[in-house]
Amino acid sequence: MRAVWYDRQGPADEVLMTGELPTPEPRLGEVRVRLEASGVNPSDTYRRRGAVPAEYPRVIPNSDGAGVIDAVGEGVDKAWVGRRVWLFNGQRNGRWMGTAAEYISLDVSLVRELPDHVSFAEGATLGIPGLTAHGCVFAFGPVQGRTLLVTGGAGAVGHYAVQLAAWAGARVITTVSSADKAERAKQGGAEWVINYRSEDVAARVAEITKGIGVDHVVDVDLGGNLAPVMASVRDSGTIAYYATNGDQTPKLNLRAMMGKNITVRGFTLPTSPIANRVRAQDDMTAFIGTPGRILSVADRFPLYQIAAAHKSVEAGGKVGTVVVECQT
Repeated sequence: MRAVWYDRQGPADEVLMTGELPTPEPRLGEVRVRLEASGVNPSDTYRRRGAVPAEYPRVIPNSDGAGVIDAVGEGVDKAWVGRRVWLFNGQRNGRWMGTAAEYISLDVSLVRELPDHVSFAEGATLGIPGLTAHGCVFAFGPVQGRTLLVTGGAGAVGHYAVQLAAWAGARVITTVSSADKAERAKQGGAEWVINYRSEDVAARVAEITKGIGVDHVVDVDLGGNLAPVMASVRDSGTIAYYATNGDQTPKLNLRAMMGKNITVRGFTLPTSPIANRVRAQDDMTAFIGTPGRILSVADRFPLYQIAAAHKSVEAGGKVGTVVVECQT
């Protein structure tokens, strides 16, 4: 099969190689997917650069993807063959073979059916962004009738968080950095949008909630957003964050947090409880079952231009997920 890999970590142009590797055969409990699209997430570029030590001497990058099952291993229902699917955790949790290839074999539990109205490129955006959003939105249980603040509501994870929260019956406040992103967040279901570059986030949240604060926060950069987030959450409120690039070691006022009975939880998808991941996969599949969801593909690259795809992600500013087309 045609595939991309790296034998050492470093810059995309220097370490990513394209060539032929043996096509994998599905083992016990596995399916083989003929990949049509591979999603490139920031975490994939971090691993390739060396932020996370490589577990194997050779790695096919990227975790997310979508395609058609063409073979199954022992113990898997043959009815899976021919089904369109989306998948996650390709190059994660002890696996060196990711989705930057024409084929991948992985446990059947990591795939879910992809409706016909969802393209393969759109399906490749569902894994890390969608399941991370789900893990943070529902970190403390159902959100129906609650008021949520989602920071960065136009980003890959944030926009799914806005959509999932609204889908589940929450009232959503979100922050963005431009008018275009504000419109995108509104299309996703946000009732209130705050431009954090020109408005006081905490003051606007207080105005919207009549001084009470929000029940729950989904945050894209807790270290960088700590002051407005802490000022925006109500007594006995909760915070779930999935990144903290602005400040990884912020100074916390623990007494103030204790006084407000605030609960904070960090989230990362690969090591989250399996039962939670299964629920997230099922909920995401139900969510995309209705046409009209906003599943954003930021850009597309052929497989042989994967270095450019990784660099596009590293450059930032994208709206949605960068996708690599695997069958070009």
